[in-house]
Amino acid sequence: MDSEREDFRLSGPLHLTIVDWKNAHHRRSVVASLVRGVGILERDRQVKRRGSQALATPWWEFFHFQLHRQLVDDEDSSIFGAIYEFKPPESHYQNSVDERPCYVIAFRGTIIKPGSILRDLELDMSIIINRLHEKSRSETAIQAVRNVVATVGESNVWLAGHSLGTATALLAGKTMAKTGIFLQAFLFNPPFISAPIERIKDKRVKHGLRIVCSVMTAGFAFATKKNSRNSRSVDPFATLSAWIPFLFVNQGDAVCAEYIGYFKHRKKMYDIGIGAIGRLATKNSLGSVVLTAMGSRESEPLHLIPSANLIVNLTPCQEAHGISQWWRPDLPVKSKQYNYR
Repeated sequence: MDSEREDFRLSGPLHLTIVDWKNAHHRRSVVASLVRGVGILERDRQVKRRGSQALATPWWEFFHFQLHRQLVDDEDSSIFGAIYEFKPPESHYQNSVDERPCYVIAFRGTIIKPGSILRDLELDMSIIINRLHEKSRSETAIQAVRNVVATVGESNVWLAGHSLGTATALLAGKTMAKTGIFLQAFLFNPPFISAPIERIKDKRVKHGLRIVCSVMTAGFAFATKKNSRNSRSVDPFATLSAWIPFLFVNQGDAVCAEYIGYFKHRKKMYDIGIGAIGRLATKNSLGSVVLTAMGSRESEPLHLIPSANLIVNLTPCQEAHGISQWWRPDLPVKSKQYNYR
């Protein structure tokens, strides 16, 4: 069963024989396939599939990408990322080629298999406690992104990831954005660390609970910043606001669904006249400010971002957290761009 799902001929978007890079569905499908390719690379390594038995290659070659470099975790030697280079034949050059990337740097999600499970779960836990930036895998990823950007320029590089890999891509993207480099980013099922408020069916209860949480978060944040000796005059959240990544979430996925309410609620706070509270709450998590108040090292919440193109899959499906949903040809989605102000 696993091998069938890993086989591009059985599970991949074979309908995309010609890619129109101006088409949002095409871009999403190709990039999701490249992310999937990283996971299959690691699975090939784990089960020792080599040569004609390996399954990873079609996930990128079908779209005329070449594997430029594998990114390997120095703790467990697992393949967690890949740098792809777009190398289309001359016959495939069209007007839309100007919209395509030259390089895509992709990061896989968690693989619950021997050979990667322990390290991946360790990193999943580091996301929850907001310490992913301290891990060596993150350092390797960020340095790889810096090197490619320095070589080919920011306009030629896209970032992508799924789940754990999205957290890695998000960290790399935010790091680059703070230096004024805004990379195109495709973030599938990004983890949002929060109570599952979005699952509450009653809209009035949900909205009221979000207001209470925002007031509490803003209050704690204000008190913490006021007493902090390291209070910064420059708002790093505002610095990031010009970076607008694509966030792909499924409303039935508990891992990422809170992004829907996160952005909607921020707008509602402005609409009811308490935008200042919403602005302070939206760049702080209640957990992080409480830990800071208790003496823990201050750290910017990774999952909170000022701006995004939010794409929501409206279809309930059994695998709401899976990557394969994003290349379905009939996928109904709702898109909205949110800008920080």
